[in-house]
Amino acid sequence: MSFLFSDFKGWKAYCEEHNMNLFEPVLEYEKDQKNRDAQQVWEGLGKAYDVMKNAVETGLKEDMTSRSGMINNGAKKVYKHNLTVLSKEFQNLISRALAAKEVNSCMGRIVAAPTAGASGILPGTLYTLQEIHNLPDRKILEGLLVGAGIALVIEQKASLAGAVGGCQAETGSAAAMASGAIVYCLGGDMDQVFNAVAITIQCMLGLVCDPVAGLVEVPCVVRNASAAAIANSSAQIALANVSGVIPVDECVDAMGEVGQSMENRYKETALGGLAATITGQKISKSVLIQDIEMLPDEDQKEQD
Repeated sequence: MSFLFSDFKGWKAYCEEHNMNLFEPVLEYEKDQKNRDAQQVWEGLGKAYDVMKNAVETGLKEDMTSRSGMINNGAKKVYKHNLTVLSKEFQNLISRALAAKEVNSCMGRIVAAPTAGASGILPGTLYTLQEIHNLPDRKILEGLLVGAGIALVIEQKASLAGAVGGCQAETGSAAAMASGAIVYCLGGDMDQVFNAVAITIQCMLGLVCDPVAGLVEVPCVVRNASAAAIANSSAQIALANVSGVIPVDECVDAMGEVGQSMENRYKETALGGLAATITGQKISKSVLIQDIEMLPDEDQKEQD
């Protein structure tokens, strides 16, 4: 029977006991849970990564204007801007995370990793990581398995859903998955991978889910970009063996405790935070009116 990912401590012990690489217990889990052989798992991962890359490229090439109008080709504007804050690589990272998430907001094809609301983080980070370090696809796919294992533990110990744990559970978990994958892909050991996860969670702890007008657009898209940056900073810190001090399992426990304590208006209900601002409420009413005005036409078409 495969390891069930109840905690990070157990994951490490399982790897050491069975002389396994960090991604291998996740591969075992996928095979057991989905009744697939290894080749099918790798093929599925390859297809998922292709969708991630396509989302990045689509968001940087095609029109990304959402129905609400709140999303309007922001990724392309960042990507093409002639002033770089740090470096072109950092500009690429941010724009690619924005791009993949804008595809989601514009009803395009994405990979929910772990959720649609956080679907720009892994594509933005892994696409850029592979480009900078010239990594083979196989290494990236192994990193995706490591990220999946991280998500499995967080899901059991806390939550991956904004409606349960706030945005920390969505973009926070995705950033943790990405930082762990980055460290793994760059040759970090298990302790460094898990330390990256711990540091990322510490940075994202307490983030509320407050979507304006109830749409996964504002502030969700820009949070994907900031989470991608946090994932990379956490990976850099962990690779230098700077300890997060609080063990990763305790960090995830803290995430779960914070999520349980968070008031409902901060958990995907669009009743608090940015959604409750004067401008947020105006947008919400405008979007709602647009939808109501469309209903009679649709009903009339059905009657005809």
